[in-house]
Amino acid sequence: MTSDHSIWASLPVPAFLIDPEDRIADVNSAGEGFLNASKKAVEGTPVWDQIAIDAPIEEAFERARTNGTPLFVNDIDVGSGSRAPLQCALQIAPLLGHPGTMIMIISPRELAGRMTQNHSVKSAAQSAIGMAEMLAHEIKNPLAGITGAAQLLSMNLGAEDLELTDLIVAESRRIVKLLEQVEQFGNLSTPDFKPVNIHDVLDRARRSAQLGFGAHMTIIEDYDPSLPMALGDPDQLLQVILNLLRNASEAADPQGGTIRLRSYFEHSFRLRRSDGTGQSLPLQIEIIDDGPGLPDKIKADIFDPFVSGRENGTGLGLALVSKIISDHNGWVSVTSVPGRTVFRLSLPRVPRGHMDKE
Repeated sequence: MTSDHSIWASLPVPAFLIDPEDRIADVNSAGEGFLNASKKAVEGTPVWDQIAIDAPIEEAFERARTNGTPLFVNDIDVGSGSRAPLQCALQIAPLLGHPGTMIMIISPRELAGRMTQNHSVKSAAQSAIGMAEMLAHEIKNPLAGITGAAQLLSMNLGAEDLELTDLIVAESRRIVKLLEQVEQFGNLSTPDFKPVNIHDVLDRARRSAQLGFGAHMTIIEDYDPSLPMALGDPDQLLQVILNLLRNASEAADPQGGTIRLRSYFEHSFRLRRSDGTGQSLPLQIEIIDDGPGLPDKIKADIFDPFVSGRENGTGLGLALVSKIISDHNGWVSVTSVPGRTVFRLSLPRVPRGHMDKE
């Protein structure tokens, strides 16, 4: 028969045992991931020092302990010292046979909501791709004519009128550049899967950023050197990291800011899809910046095509990130408050035995 320990370790949501003095007596693997801290580090510490709940819950918690009854709290913000709050459901109940000890299970709403949203985003992306390709093709031809006509006119104009034709040419080229981005979004090929060293991809992206759009940023590496190989397309994953680094750099203060590239292994992270199939996604990459954060009005739709927080943004960068990661059978999520925005990529590892076949 399956042991209590294996059941506890296999729970896919954060779970905590809380002793009669409100200290953490035990935490499962998903709970360690939620706190970004090890079981050894949090055992014996006051639970409300580790888990921040945006509601006065202590009194109701104590009442549930005294009466021996369960407590359910829906749609409440729960966070920790190292992560922004997530909307969660809390399930709290006495542990049978252990007077005063409580079990608390935290169910983040993010995964359930984003599973539905992810399907909608993919459908919207497919529609956007078709429309974008058609528009790009139809608009580029007349733009070439407009640019050519403006250049011909400029040959016989004075300095004052040249300013106007130069504006026509410059704006036409800007629109062509935008259309090329749209075409890039539409023409993305399927991933060429192979074993990928995630840290090589991160280093290539960091070097490229620091030589260009991210020259004003401080980029810190925080890598787990024991991370196994990912299964993915290195060029497409590089594009994902570059897009996220570019967003962080452009959102930062012109004087600069800090971006932290973090990698770690979370063996309990498993994505279960609506068709009942599951996918283990243990490889975690976080791009963390100290910029102003995402505007509240677009937080829920940030991965949708044509949603942008910048005045001249195309709204395709994060939609492309979402599409590539989805094509890799992975997961992308974001938490954002002013001063701390975290984009988290969760990817599959190379299956055992795959390396031997290479």
